[in-house]
Amino acid sequence: MEITVTVNGEKTEADIEPRNLLVHFLREDLRLTGTHVGCDTSHCGACTVLLDGLPVKSCTVLAVQTDGRDVTTVEGLAQNGELHPIQEAFKEEHGLQCGFCTPGMMLTSAALLEQTPDPTEEDIRWALSGNICRCTGYMNIVKAVQWASSKMKAEATDSGS
Repeated sequence: MEITVTVNGEKTEADIEPRNLLVHFLREDLRLTGTHVGCDTSHCGACTVLLDGLPVKSCTVLAVQTDGRDVTTVEGLAQNGELHPIQEAFKEEHGLQCGFCTPGMMLTSAALLEQTPDPTEEDIRWALSGNICRCTGYMNIVKAVQWASSKMKAEATDSGS
């Protein structure tokens, strides 16, 4: 089946099997390996990407369902060689250890900050409740989201928004 999907800002045309999952299309066909295959059952969130700006678990979405839509992977967060504030925050606040869950955590957090620029700790924990981290204990991930929120608000103020 022919699809046209915009991935990380670039329009892509592909001929794919209708049963192909989005996670496999991204990793195998497009070689965007930042999207991880974790549990393959939608429980862990390691495969989270943004579909039209909303977090989805790409192990539960057929690639054909993205026809005409926008997909953002962790590779698409950085712009013009500059890290997205959430990427910078995970580094600054030590929000990762092994890094396996990190792409999904970052994308979920970026979506949260788009919808809720000044989230409470409860907002952050609720948003991330569909993403499992087996290493960090979540505290530094929460701190990273708070750090990114502060940076994004400061940047918006500096640019006059």
